Amino acid sequence: MDETQIRTRLDSLRQEHRDLDAAIAALGENGVPDQMQLARLKKRKLRLRDEIAMLEDHLLPDIIA
Repeated sequence: MDETQIRTRLDSLRQEHRDLDAAIAALGENGVPDQMQLARLKKRKLRLRDEIAMLEDHLLPDIIA
């Protein structure tokens, strides 16, 4: 993947992460939330965060001073 593709993928992942935030919040507002669905959404959100961090690290590698 080149830098442009990585940035496009990052934008997509960040949008999905925000969408999951909204879905989790909406599910929590409904009286008694479906715990299984809530757990799945949170797990997906964590996987997205890991992938976002990996791609960001790829764009900005550590510099040893």
